[in-house]
Amino acid sequence: MEHVALGNSGLLVSRFAIGTLTVGNDPTFAPMAGVDADGLRRLFDIALDAGVNVVDTANMYSFGQAEEITAQALAGRRDDVVLTSKVRMAVEAGPNGGGASRSHILREVENSLRRLRTDHLDLLYTHQWDGVTPIEETLAALDTLVRDGKVRYVGTSNYSAWQLVKTTYTARLRGVVEPVVQQMYYSPEARELEYEILPAARDLGIGTFVWGALGEGLLSGKVRRGQETPSTTRQGSGWPEPHVTDWERAYSVIEVLAGIADGHRASVPQVVLAWLLRRPGVTGIVLGARTPEQLQDNLAADRLELSEEEHRRITEVGQLPAYYPYWHRSLNAPDRPDPAEQPYLEEFARRAGQQT
Repeated sequence: MEHVALGNSGLLVSRFAIGTLTVGNDPTFAPMAGVDADGLRRLFDIALDAGVNVVDTANMYSFGQAEEITAQALAGRRDDVVLTSKVRMAVEAGPNGGGASRSHILREVENSLRRLRTDHLDLLYTHQWDGVTPIEETLAALDTLVRDGKVRYVGTSNYSAWQLVKTTYTARLRGVVEPVVQQMYYSPEARELEYEILPAARDLGIGTFVWGALGEGLLSGKVRRGQETPSTTRQGSGWPEPHVTDWERAYSVIEVLAGIADGHRASVPQVVLAWLLRRPGVTGIVLGARTPEQLQDNLAADRLELSEEEHRRITEVGQLPAYYPYWHRSLNAPDRPDPAEQPYLEEFARRAGQQT
C-alpha cells in the first residue's frame, strides 16, 4: 500500500486508515457499532498485513469504549501504528463536559491515554469547532501537549474553511503547533468540501483524511432507487445521517457508481474509494468496516483502476452547482487560476457552461 506524507510533516501514513466508530456497544452508537475486541483484532490483522499503519479513534466513540477496546486489540502492536484520537465533543454532563477549552482538552487527553494504554497520541484532532473558546486558548493547550510529549501532531475535523485558516495562521503568528491534517466528510454524493475547504487546505499544505466515504451506508450498494433499504443497514435503521438535500441526485450518483462497478466486477464501495483516492487534496480515507469481508472488499479498492471516462462520469453526476464567485471566476478570470483550487475550478467551469 502506498504511504504518503501527512500534510507538511515528515510522518508517512497509509492511504487507508482503520476506523473504530464501529467499535463498542453503547446504545447511542448501536446503529453503526458492535465490534468487540476479538473482532477488532481480526480487522487489525487484515489491515496491518495490507500495509495500513493508521488507527483512528475518538474519545466520544461509544463514550470511551472504542478507545478501551482499541487498546486491547492493539496489545503488542502499539508502535506499529500511527494512533489518532479526537477531543471536543461532549462526553459527560455539565457545562465543561465538552468543548475545546484548555480544561477540557487536557483532561480528556489524559483520559484517552489511560483508556488507550499509551503514553502518547501520534495525532490528536479537534473534533469540531468551539465557538466559545478563543482559538488562542485551544492552540496553547495543544502546544502544551506536544511540548510535554503526550501528542506528536495535531489536526482539525469538521471545520469550515475560515476556521481552518484562522486556526493555522493564529498558530503561525504565535509560534505554536499548527494542524498538519484535517478529517472531513466527503463522497461522490457529498461534494461541499470542494467549494472552499479543500482549496484552503491545499494552499496551507494541510492534508485531508476522508471520513464517511460511503456516505454512512448511503453508497454501500444496498440503497437503490425504488427499493426498500434493508433494516440491517445503517440507512435502513433510521440513522439521521448523512444530510441528503437532493435524493434524486443521490440516486443518480448511486446508479452511475453501480454501473461502473458492474463493468469492473467490483463492488460499489470499491468504486467510491477508488474515485476518492484520485481526488486532488485527498491524503487518505478512514475505513469503517465492521466485518473482515467488508474490510477486505474496501482494501481491494487500492488496486481498482478507473478509466478517465469513468472518473469523469462519477465527477459530473455528483457535481454541485457553480455558486458565486465560482461561476464568475470560471467564466471571466480563467487566465490566472490558483493551483490550490484549479482542479475544482475546471469542474465548476464545465457545470457553469452547462447552466448557461
